[in-house]
Amino acid sequence: MLEDLRWLGLTWQEPMVSQSARRPRYRAALAKLHATGQIFPCTRSRRDVLDAASAPHEGGTDDEPVYPPQFRPPIGTPLPPLEEKIAVNWRFRVPDGETVVFTDGRAGSQRAVAGRDFGDFLVWRKDNVPSYQLACAVDDAEMRITEVVRGDDLIRSTFRQILLLRALGAEPPAYFHCPLMTDEHGTRLAKRHDALSLRALREQGVTPIELIQKFNSESKKP
Repeated sequence: MLEDLRWLGLTWQEPMVSQSARRPRYRAALAKLHATGQIFPCTRSRRDVLDAASAPHEGGTDDEPVYPPQFRPPIGTPLPPLEEKIAVNWRFRVPDGETVVFTDGRAGSQRAVAGRDFGDFLVWRKDNVPSYQLACAVDDAEMRITEVVRGDDLIRSTFRQILLLRALGAEPPAYFHCPLMTDEHGTRLAKRHDALSLRALREQGVTPIELIQKFNSESKKP
């Protein structure tokens, strides 16, 4: 991956960071959320959540379903301790009804209502692994990231991470969500499309400038 990025012309000044090496930092953040009562244990499966939904969630097929509020423990319920090896999902309790707002560098003003557009989300999984949302929020805060650039399929994740950053006492960075790269049929590229990976395109003789021009032309489309 690093070789492909260098071939594309991307460079970086900071050393590469492995999230697996930062696990103690994520665990410390989880402990802070636990101490302030902003998370709760969850034994419900994804199927339980989907079956309980009274209407399709607004997050789309690529987003997690809105967690039903009736599955939450009441506010103030004593929390079990965090075990050394976690074997249950832990979720962040979102502030129902609060409108979360940020200005995206490309898409402009973005807003979502907690509890309606997205619900209580995972911060630590039952296989004892931190969630994407928690890892991103902790990394951005501790590394003093000033701008996050990523695909526009992650805009809804940004609302969750803003809430986590606030809960951890950190300011959110600026965000810029890019359009996704797609194939000739308009389907977004994914890991399963190996024929269109950077490595495969390199072997086909495609040059970095051709890819950059393609991206620039696609990003200008309405």
